[in-house]
Formats: sequence, structure tokens, C-alpha cells
Amino acid sequence: MTKVTIIAGGHSVQSRLTGVLHHVQQHLTINGIDVHIIQVHQLPSSALIRADFSNEEVVKAIELVNESDGVIVLTPVYKASFSGILKTFLDLLPQKALQGKPVLPFVLGGTYGHLLVIEYALKPIIHQLGATFVQSGVYVVDQQVTKQESGDYLLDSDATNRLNLALSQYQSLIGGTANVVHP
Repeated sequence: MTKVTIIAGGHSVQSRLTGVLHHVQQHLTINGIDVHIIQVHQLPSSALIRADFSNEEVVKAIELVNESDGVIVLTPVYKASFSGILKTFLDLLPQKALQGKPVLPFVLGGTYGHLLVIEYALKPIIHQLGATFVQSGVYVVDQQVTKQESGDYLLDSDATNRLNLALSQYQSLIGGTANVVHP
């Protein structure tokens, strides 16, 4: 079974980023992909800050990335760049951790003014980690994700369509194209 790890670089599971994460996870799971999620903010902060490569939770997270056929990087925009907590985790990955793994970046931001975060901030780091194929990625604006009273998130049709297209293309790269279903 094809295995994908999603590295979520948000600071809370109560944010709109979680809405995007749930959509991506559901889409991949419905299509037979084994999905694993690293919520970076849930890793021990002292281990992240001190670059403690021996920390058991950090070791497990790095193993998830190493064992994956593909990686999805999901981050909010902060100060015109991706989150610092994501950068802290990416700094712990081995130098060529993403070699041979297709990578798909997703970014959630307040305005389209930060659209180039994918190209000028996130992709260079991903390439530095050995990725040879980084898909274009998708930038979603906060207003395209609404939290429902039930606690679930609703994505507008534009965001949903762009995410689904990117995920379908991504599945063809990682070998999970059989009967692609759009949730």
C-alpha cells in the first residue's frame, strides 16, 4: 500500500489549517493511500528546540518520513513565510530525507498577497532536503475554510476543486491512481 506522510506545521488543531488537513487526509484515504500525520506542534517542544535527535517522538516522526512514498507539507503563513515550527522540524530531518519522494506543499494564508510563499520560501527548503519533484502546490485563503458549529470544517468549491486536482495529480506520482475518487 502506498504510504504518504503529512507534515502539518500549524500551531493548533483548532485552526482552519485542520480543515485543509482533514480534506487532504480524507481524499487520500478514500483512494487507498495509507496516510500518517505529523502534527509538529504536538512533538515535544524542548526536543524540537534543542534538536534532540534521540527523543523517541522525534525519532518516530523522522521514521514516518523515511518510510513514506510521498510527503505533503501543510503550513499556515506567518510573517510572509511558512511557520517557524515547521522549519524547526524540517531542520531535524536528514539532509536527503525527501530524496525520491514526491512532495506536495499546501499553504493557508490570510490574503493572496502571500501566494509566493510556496515558491520563494517553502520550495527551496524542500529541495534542500533532497526532493527532486515538488508539485506546484495549492494556496488556500482563510476565508475559503469555514468552521461549522459541529466542529467540522467546510471548504468552498474553489479551494476544494484546486485541492482535489492537485491531489489527483499527486496520486499519479506516488502510484495511487486507481479509481481516483473526489470526496
